[in-house]
Amino acid sequence: MDDTKVWIVIAALSIGSFLLRFSFLGLIGDRGMPEWLMRHLRYTAVAILPAMVTPLLIWPTDDSAAPVPERLAIAGTTLAVGYLTKNVFAAMGVALAAMVLTYWV
Repeated sequence: MDDTKVWIVIAALSIGSFLLRFSFLGLIGDRGMPEWLMRHLRYTAVAILPAMVTPLLIWPTDDSAAPVPERLAIAGTTLAVGYLTKNVFAAMGVALAAMVLTYWV
């Protein structure tokens, strides 16, 4: 992909992101939002991390077409620890330990 296309994509995403945020902050920022919308917006921050990690699990970095089993195992372990303990730091610690044991040992 050449530089022009990259900058066009960056500009389009920037404008889209601005318009999405402006719709909440600029247009309805001084009014209260309904409770059902606030309930859904509470989970936005929680959804960002899985949205960033999932492509790394599904689409591998090498030329093969299959996901990497080690990454899926680490993700499954992290998910299980997070679900069972309800502790983000425990899940991140187990993920770090699993990565070290899987890739460096």
